[in-house]
Amino acid sequence: MSEQAAAAASASGSSSPSVLAALVAGLRGGSIEVVDLTAPLSSSTPVLELPPEFGQTATFALEEISRYDDRGPAWYWNNFRSGEHTGTHFDAPNHWVTGKDLGDVAAVPAHRLVAPAVVLDFSDEAAKDPDFLIEVEHVQAWQDRHGALPDGGWLLLRTGWSNRSHAQEPFLNADESGPHTPGLSAECARWVAEETPVAGLGVETVGTDAGRAHSFEPAFPCHSYLMGSGKYGLTQLQNLAELPPTGAVVIAGPLPIVSGSGAPARVLSLVERAGEAS
Repeated sequence: MSEQAAAAASASGSSSPSVLAALVAGLRGGSIEVVDLTAPLSSSTPVLELPPEFGQTATFALEEISRYDDRGPAWYWNNFRSGEHTGTHFDAPNHWVTGKDLGDVAAVPAHRLVAPAVVLDFSDEAAKDPDFLIEVEHVQAWQDRHGALPDGGWLLLRTGWSNRSHAQEPFLNADESGPHTPGLSAECARWVAEETPVAGLGVETVGTDAGRAHSFEPAFPCHSYLMGSGKYGLTQLQNLAELPPTGAVVIAGPLPIVSGSGAPARVLSLVERAGEAS
């Protein structure tokens, strides 16, 4: 028994550690690493841009209430303004018309916010072609190597796109024909939503759909199929390169906004680092 496990067993009064005591021991001892998948949220955080005839999301903004001054001599605090779908955020089923009668972000069961995750790496393909589309065959080939997708877990797509998240223009990568970012094909989106056991899809891009998904059939198929199936989305993730293909656990913490269609979220991952602690 390792020193961490022995300490956990002693703390629990048992000859073997409880699951939670072993988790705490692993976190303290370094055998379990917490990886932050969240992009810092500020006024420079990139946001989705829709055609001008549609309503637009707000960029993140702070409004200072007081800062150790006459407005409040001993405290500093702010109001903030933000779109629900700004920065690293969680998409609830009611975000899309196909899920309009399904749950809001406050209704997501807490136990579904902690789930296993797999990471599919298409960063090389996206570097060569920003419009790269992931097909069903790509996911099936990954399953042949690594096993089935996790029941109730997250399918995370690593594309390297978070390297562009420092500024709006390279992140959206738009020209006169629209944005160019990688994502799922329409058929793959339908397949993931309707024929796999995952709870949701996580991406590094500004939204769960590929940049040119406005011209797919249906338009924006990840939103259409995932939300309509009662599944979730996580967007603008970072540090996916630090996760293994399988074995990580994701903790997604959106604000529980009553009637909200989504919310900014702090998204963490627990990763077991074998051999890094005794």
